[in-house]
Amino acid sequence: MTLTHSYAAVDTLIVGAGPAGCLLAKRLSEDPHHRVMLIEAGGRDNYPWIHIPVGYLYCIGNPRTDWCFRTETEDGLNGRSLGYPRGRVLGGCSSINGMIYMRGQARDYDQWASMGNPGWAWEDVLPLFRKSEDHYAGENALHGASGEWRVEAQRHKWDILETFREAAAEVGIPPIEDFNGGDNEGSSYFQVNQRSGVRWNAAKAFLKGLERRPNFTLVTNAEVDRVIFDTHEAMPRACGVRVCLNGAWQEIRAREVILSAGAIGSPSILQRSGIGPRPLLSQLGIPVVHESPGVGENLQDHLQLRMIYRVVGAKTLNEIAGTWFGKASMAWQYLLSRSGPMTMAPSQLGVFARSTPDQPSANLQYHVQPLSLPAFGEPLHPYPAFTASVCNLRPASRGRVAIRAATPSTPPLIQPNYLSEEADRRVAVDAIRLTRSIAAAPALSRYRPEEIKPGAELQSDEDLMRAAGDIGTTIFHPVGTCKMGQDENAVVDPRLRVHGVAGLRVVDASIMPTITSGNTCSPTLMIAEKAAAMILEEQQWRAIGDTTPARTNSEAVNP
Repeated sequence: MTLTHSYAAVDTLIVGAGPAGCLLAKRLSEDPHHRVMLIEAGGRDNYPWIHIPVGYLYCIGNPRTDWCFRTETEDGLNGRSLGYPRGRVLGGCSSINGMIYMRGQARDYDQWASMGNPGWAWEDVLPLFRKSEDHYAGENALHGASGEWRVEAQRHKWDILETFREAAAEVGIPPIEDFNGGDNEGSSYFQVNQRSGVRWNAAKAFLKGLERRPNFTLVTNAEVDRVIFDTHEAMPRACGVRVCLNGAWQEIRAREVILSAGAIGSPSILQRSGIGPRPLLSQLGIPVVHESPGVGENLQDHLQLRMIYRVVGAKTLNEIAGTWFGKASMAWQYLLSRSGPMTMAPSQLGVFARSTPDQPSANLQYHVQPLSLPAFGEPLHPYPAFTASVCNLRPASRGRVAIRAATPSTPPLIQPNYLSEEADRRVAVDAIRLTRSIAAAPALSRYRPEEIKPGAELQSDEDLMRAAGDIGTTIFHPVGTCKMGQDENAVVDPRLRVHGVAGLRVVDASIMPTITSGNTCSPTLMIAEKAAAMILEEQQWRAIGDTTPARTNSEAVNP
């Protein structure tokens, strides 16, 4: 297509209305003289299943709300390819995810700071988590209550999960009250991003009422091809984007462009824009604006091993949802009181533990569910069962994202390389053995748990390593593909400015140097909160003529 016309310039153009983009839009448009535009490839979040918590079942894999990506076939998964959900709708992944409010561990952020990223340690980011938070229990030293990001306790409990928690205590994993104090080792019920039994996504939290601001523009159903650069100066400067809107390619100009398209979308846009590994760009005939070998590299994700146990005498969702009467009862309970199984996040009980005693902190996370099914999207098993899904929080394996064509219509290559490192295979074996020890603890004996997946007959390390490849699947936490840092593979600096160019930032989970120890949605909001504060600070500096935060060309090209 040809360009039809150029939109009038805005001050800040944000690409992607996921958690980061929504928060940025609100914070940066608070100045009535600062013009902000937010562009989203998907549509409005008016699909009813987005808002009913159990509706994630109808959003993941649905092109109305999901990009419907797939990974390459993975050697570590015994030749399998996985669906790779990413939100394509207002609210992004917060409209289709598991709604779990999780920050990770203090050591995660202290590690970021130690890797050459000052200002990102736990003591620096905790106030940012608190700023956006609206915690149901009120404000204290750890939680905020005046922000937009609603956090509530779950509204439905299961005896089988409480018994699993007792069993975990019997093998040395104690119950705790809160996962979000910096050390999440122990068991507790996940706190969730809901308000009165309804999903609370980033669009509700940060965009509600924003379109009434005359300096803010929201554009939906508009897919960005690439960033446009002015190359007349020594350092290329981003000056807008090329976007498909109303069936035609158009240009939108801006003083600064922020990519918040996520760990898959942001590196893909950068590569199409001429920022990335030179061999890839040359192969696709894309002119190199700045060679950046780390763009699309360093992909990290949490691989979950879904262990299933059949039980006797325990109430689980399998039987309730297995009949029309049960389904009708759940729907009626939700309509009357916004309670019951339809308020369920995909996982209710969490457990953080160490795969071996020599681990410096909890390196495993369990998502325990009062249900089981052969695979996501398939019917529940016809017998009572629970699923103990366990993931390695700090995988050593690294993957990559790479565009296959110079245009956005071709999905990118996504290659997580799960279990490619021996250390990850060792943790997987230890995780399966730890799960078996919990299932064999006295507390659960009254339910006579029987291991269905991967199967109690598998005992050797070799058997369990192969089983991990058979039952492993993504838990939807890709990060790291535009990592923050100062080394040669870093894509952005600690202020999230893209190395080698001006006027361009990346603000989303892709900037994480290492993955956080838990669910990644709320850490992404924290990243956006910090980015907004830095951008507003720089605007104040510019207003008084201070260029302190600016980089020289040599600093940008050779961090």
